[in-house]
Amino acid sequence: MARTKEFDPDAALQAALELFWQRGYEATSMADLVEHLGIGRASIYATFGNKHELYLKAMDRYTEGHDPVLVAELAQPGPALPAVRAVVRRFADEAASPESRLNGCLVTNTAAELGPHDPAAARRVEISWERLETPLVSALVRAQAQGELPEDRDPRALARMLLVLLQGVRIVGKVSSDPARVRDAAEQALALLD
Repeated sequence: MARTKEFDPDAALQAALELFWQRGYEATSMADLVEHLGIGRASIYATFGNKHELYLKAMDRYTEGHDPVLVAELAQPGPALPAVRAVVRRFADEAASPESRLNGCLVTNTAAELGPHDPAAARRVEISWERLETPLVSALVRAQAQGELPEDRDPRALARMLLVLLQGVRIVGKVSSDPARVRDAAEQALALLD
């Protein structure tokens, strides 16, 4: 007779995500996961695979929760440029908040920590960035069609510039004690949309 799981895999995955988000991949050991999740090593391996596989599943969970919100924000009917501005300012505000200084963004953290040498993690980062860039492009194309954005602007290039800015804002926000640093950068980038 097969044993039933004595823990909630969904809650365990969420707990793993939170631990990885706080500490990063390399600084989180299997012993840390066992302690934090409150389940045995064998149960972790049987349910999620090794530490790397668990990390990738945690990343997937993270992006599933964050990416759709952004798409909805940028796809609202009406003027598009105010939505783009609101998203950029929200990113800057979040990056300047005390909570972000502790954890930052799991995708950005992964890009910096694992991206250069972990193809599976790098691919997930790229997918998340595409999920950010694509609605930005769509919103900027819409803004241009509605006369909010000058015709001589390239919506794709602007979206890519904003993507790079937003990732940089997240990195700087993790370390900087001056919230104006990220907010000023965001406002300067938004001035390019005028």
